[in-house]
Amino acid sequence: MALTAEQISKLLQPYVAASFGLTVSESTTPGLKLSEGPTWEASVAPAADWPSIYEQLAVYLDLLLKWNARMNLTAIRSPEEIVRRHFGESLFAARYLQCSTWNIGALSPGGKASAPHSLLDFGSGAGFPGLPIQIFRPQLAVTLAEARQKKASFLREVVRSLSLSTEVWADRVESLPKTRQFDVVTMRAVDDMQDAIPAAAARAAGSLLILGTRPESAPEGATALGGTFSAPHLIPIPESTDGVLLHFRRISA
Repeated sequence: MALTAEQISKLLQPYVAASFGLTVSESTTPGLKLSEGPTWEASVAPAADWPSIYEQLAVYLDLLLKWNARMNLTAIRSPEEIVRRHFGESLFAARYLQCSTWNIGALSPGGKASAPHSLLDFGSGAGFPGLPIQIFRPQLAVTLAEARQKKASFLREVVRSLSLSTEVWADRVESLPKTRQFDVVTMRAVDDMQDAIPAAAARAAGSLLILGTRPESAPEGATALGGTFSAPHLIPIPESTDGVLLHFRRISA
């Protein structure tokens, strides 16, 4: 293996031990209106099976390196950097999802958000953040949407090798049945963000989570969410100078 489970666990510590209590104020990000969020408590999230998670990530990493040698799955070649940038940031999002006090899931008839049960990873690419989220939360119904067939084949191979229940949708998200909605939609490094955000939001019954860099203003396409989604929570990603997790919560149909 390129890295052992123990080596991976050490590299991931800043991401799996991070707190979510910090909310960035509007003054630090000009032009982006932010909403307030509750402080995260470590006791909220059930204990994860970390030894098993690290073993699965070691298999995932080996597959990624093998396939990346013959097709462009990621520009990052260093196994250590893949663990930090791809696995670490995705697990950070997974732990955020696990925190029920953030009102991630779909709104109930009474207007109260529930815990998420389904997730769509929009433009999944090499599986980030969707596959690490699935590994962290095996009970979550995760769908990876990836229209490029070679990348979709890679995703299927990881799902098969790890015996995951994950669905791979090898087509554009727009071709999903119109009735299919998900509690959470995630996005990371998606092309043409201006068109992608409204398309992703249309599938989000509860929340839209975007892993990206700190915006100087609202992300392209985010203006289309006005009135339907809340102003975003902006959570800094550990070990990054400008990486952030943006959480838009649906407030109306």
